[in-house]
Amino acid sequence: MRRMRGGGGDDRINTCLPEELIVEILRRLDSKPSHDACSLVSKRWLALERLSRTTLRIGATGSPDVYVNLLSRRFVNVRHVFVDERLNISLPVHLGSLARRRGKKSSSYNKSEEDGVETNSLSDAGMAALGEGFPKLEKLSLIWCSNVSSVGLTSLAEKCRLLKSLDLQGCYVGDQGVAAVGKCCKQLEDLNLRFCEGLTDACLVELASGVGKSLKSLGIAACVKITDVALEAVGLHCKSLESMLLDAESIHNKGVLAVVHGCPALKVLKLQCINVTDDVLIAVGTYCSSMEFLALYTFQRFTDKELRAIGSGCKKLKNLTLSDCSFLSDKALESIAIGCKELTHLEVNGCHNIGTLGLESIGKSCPRLTELALLYCQRIGNFALSEIGRGCKFLQALHLVDCSSIGDEAICSIAKGCRNLKKLHIRRCYEIGNKGVVAIGEHCRSLTDLSLRFCDRVGDEALIAVSQCSSLQYLNVSGCHQIGDAGLIAIARGCAELTYLDVSVLQNLGDMSLAELGEGCPNLKDIVLSHCRQITDVGLNHLVKNCTMLSSCHMVYCQGITSAAVATVVSSCPNIKKVLVEKWKVSQRTKRRAGSIISYLCVDL
Repeated sequence: MRRMRGGGGDDRINTCLPEELIVEILRRLDSKPSHDACSLVSKRWLALERLSRTTLRIGATGSPDVYVNLLSRRFVNVRHVFVDERLNISLPVHLGSLARRRGKKSSSYNKSEEDGVETNSLSDAGMAALGEGFPKLEKLSLIWCSNVSSVGLTSLAEKCRLLKSLDLQGCYVGDQGVAAVGKCCKQLEDLNLRFCEGLTDACLVELASGVGKSLKSLGIAACVKITDVALEAVGLHCKSLESMLLDAESIHNKGVLAVVHGCPALKVLKLQCINVTDDVLIAVGTYCSSMEFLALYTFQRFTDKELRAIGSGCKKLKNLTLSDCSFLSDKALESIAIGCKELTHLEVNGCHNIGTLGLESIGKSCPRLTELALLYCQRIGNFALSEIGRGCKFLQALHLVDCSSIGDEAICSIAKGCRNLKKLHIRRCYEIGNKGVVAIGEHCRSLTDLSLRFCDRVGDEALIAVSQCSSLQYLNVSGCHQIGDAGLIAIARGCAELTYLDVSVLQNLGDMSLAELGEGCPNLKDIVLSHCRQITDVGLNHLVKNCTMLSSCHMVYCQGITSAAVATVVSSCPNIKKVLVEKWKVSQRTKRRAGSIISYLCVDL
């Protein structure tokens, strides 16, 4: 933002705008780059931007303890902190030196740092610094922060008593830390304990008694020491619980039934418990009339009887996922269709006894369906999707994976009946070809997301029709061997809003299509060209010349692309963040210039 100055050199913005208005401007910004840009206007704007910042994201690698200590001094009103071990962010050299000079006096520096060894993960010292620096913290997410223990969690809980949401996924915390959260954080509403392997029943019993009145969401997965005893405590104390994710082999009917009976407000239930039987779903249908989201994974004991109970009792059900439930048949879906008229999302994955008749009933009885996913459903045929096309006019997303009995007839019915379709993902459905996709292009003009992976019968004719969908932003035609330059040129000329393109393993694709994409799709951010053997440096140079927003480019096993083209991508695209290529195609100069953004498929290639 440019400063406006009067004749005397006065700064009109800083003179005329009240602080309240500047803070409101900052509040309406939706991205970190925008915040950073505004902070450069003046020292006053910098100070106000720091005061208005409420969310921080920190990579857990690259001295996170140092980051926490420094950021807590600059951003005093932070309410949400996300720390993710999977994010790799290095501390700038000058900040690292500054932190080490202050390290011996700082509580956020641990012994390894004092000895000159870089800390690679958030530690208990960093947790203490979080508590000291952000006492108003309401939401904390610690993803795979393996060095955090009960000591650090306890110190944070004692300082951050306003905490409402805590995600400890993959953290090796113990019972004492979780119990401390239950004792200190009386406003806690959301707790995720997935892959916290060291926890036992004792901590959940204390937690439930401490925050039972406020807790609304609880996730437990791969906690092998947690048994029915813990869930009984949840059912006894957590009367306001609305959402529960449970993935545990040590849980039986007794524990889940305690939650179902004791938590009448339950709306979301995701279960993957191999030792749970029919009685649980019958109880859900009887006691959980507010249920809106139900997901059942890998259940070998559930039968159609239990789904009848859900259909009879859960009239508000909107989202249903059935994954690897081998004993469910068409009658199960018929019961859902008859009873759950408000259903909007349905996923059927690997339920081999569910066929055409079951899905037909959904099409006839669930007119509000907006998203349908059929994965590995060999018995579902064309007529099922014909009923969906006739009855589900509001369908916006369709996912089909390895459905060998679904072909062009079904896709034509969807195209003619569901004209609001925005997302279509098809993978390895070998009966679907040009005819079906052409119908999508002709009738579904609002399409923004199309994926046709390894559909051997789809060719240029299909993409020429799809090019009429001018709002298309995402396109994946990986492995569609019949597609060549003609199809991609049509896309380039008709879909100017395209931001993602995957054309990997297209042997007939050449430089002409890349040149057209460069001319017609200036907003392209991500492109995958791997295994395209006819593409050369010429085509890639044309592409990057105009696609200056490109942020990632995958081009392994492209015989015609040399180190010169790799260097061109790095130098011509100011926003590039990732380049995937063979190691031998990266010159020393390119490596020095952009080594941090280059990834290698195999170091020996």
